[in-house]
Amino acid sequence: MAVDIVTFGCRLNAFEAEVIRSKAEAAGLSDTIVINSCAVTNEAVAQARQSIRKLKRERPEARIVVTGCAAQTQAAMFADMAEVDRVVGNDDKLRGAAWQETRDAFDIGANEKIAVSDIMAVTEMAPHLVDGYASGLPRVFVQVQNGCDHRCTFCIIPFGRGNSRSVPMGAVVEQVRTLVERGHAEIVLTGVDLTSYGADLPGAPRLGRLTKQILRHVPELKRLRISSIDSIEADDDLLDAIAEDARLMPHLHLSLQSGDDMILKRMKRRHSRQDAIGFCEQVRRLRPDVVFGADIIAGFPTETEDMFSRSLDLVDECGLTFLHVFPYSPRPGTPAARMPQVAGPVIKERAKRLRAVGEAALQQRLQAEFGARRDVLIESEGQGRTEHYLPVAIAGERVGSIVPRLIAGVDGERLTT
Repeated sequence: MAVDIVTFGCRLNAFEAEVIRSKAEAAGLSDTIVINSCAVTNEAVAQARQSIRKLKRERPEARIVVTGCAAQTQAAMFADMAEVDRVVGNDDKLRGAAWQETRDAFDIGANEKIAVSDIMAVTEMAPHLVDGYASGLPRVFVQVQNGCDHRCTFCIIPFGRGNSRSVPMGAVVEQVRTLVERGHAEIVLTGVDLTSYGADLPGAPRLGRLTKQILRHVPELKRLRISSIDSIEADDDLLDAIAEDARLMPHLHLSLQSGDDMILKRMKRRHSRQDAIGFCEQVRRLRPDVVFGADIIAGFPTETEDMFSRSLDLVDECGLTFLHVFPYSPRPGTPAARMPQVAGPVIKERAKRLRAVGEAALQQRLQAEFGARRDVLIESEGQGRTEHYLPVAIAGERVGSIVPRLIAGVDGERLTT
C-alpha cells in the first residue's frame, strides 16, 4: 500500500503534504500513514492524537509517522504513544534523507522514535516543486516562505517552523511557470509570514516585487492569489500589483487577531485598530471590488466585553467577508499562557457570536453579487469560485476551466448562475 498523508492545519501544511508523499515514496516506504500535524491550538493537537488512535485501530499493520508543527514542539508526547512508530521534525520532513532513515529504522526495529532536529538552526529554504499535483488541477500552492521572526505572545508556530526564510525569486518564478505549463489555472503563494518574504535574500526583495516578477515573467498565468498577509508589512509594489493587474485576485486574507488596541499590544502585534481599517480603505480605493478575510481570536487573556465588542465592530469597519475565528487556546511556553485567562464558557460564547457576525457578513456579500458578471474557476463537478473566492454552484463545465457567468442568486452559502 502507498504512503497516506493525513494533514491538519494551514495551507502550507497542505502544500507540504505533497512534498512529504513524494519524498517518502521515493525512499521506499509503503503501508505507512503520515500525520502532518498542526500546533496552532490545543484542539488541533488533540485531533491529531485522536486520529492516530483511530487509524491504528483501522489499520493495525500500518506504520504511523508523526510530523508537522506539533511533532516539532511536542515530540516526546507523540513518541510516548504506543501507536506511533516515528516522529519526524518539521524541517526534516521535507528532506529525502529523513524518510530514508525512517525506512531503515522500521527495517531494523530501532527503539529511538524521535528524529527531530533544531528548527532554529535552519537558515535556508530549498524550493520544492510538487510533482504529485494532478495535471490540470485548478488551484495549486507554491511555498515561497517559511518560519517567522516575530513573537506574538499567543503563538507557538515560530518554535514549530523556525525563523523566517525565503525561496529565491528566480526559483519561485520557475516553479510557477512549470505549474502553468502543466495546466494549472490558479497559483496561490503561501508561507507562514508571507509579507516578511525576502528579508533574508540578497537585496532583500519584498513580496510585492516577487508578485510583480511572477506576473511579468509568466504571462500565461491566468490567476495569482496570495494567502494570509500581515497588512502592516504590505509594501508599495504589492499595492501597485493589486491596483494594476487583474490576474492578481481581489481577495486578501488578513492576520488581524483583534479589534482592540490594548489586546493587540498584549498580543505583541505590530498594527493598531486604525492601521487595519486604514489598510482596508486604501486597498479598496485601489481595487474597489476587493474582498477581505481575517483571522480573529476570541477570548484572548484579559479581554473584557468592551474589548471584544471592538473585534465585532471591526468586521463592519474593515468590511470583512470571510472570518476565520479562533477561540483562544493557551499554548504551553507562550507569554499569553501566563496572563490572566478568560473563562472557557465565555471564550466559547464570544467565538459563537463572532462567527455569527461573520456568517451575516458573508451572506450580505453573497446577496450583493446578484446581477454581477464573474469569471468562475471550475474546481470540481458542480462547483467553482469567483475571483473573490466566493463559491458558485455550477454544472456541466470542464474542471480547471474559467467561464464567465452572470450571478442569478444565492443557494445557502453558494452563488448560483
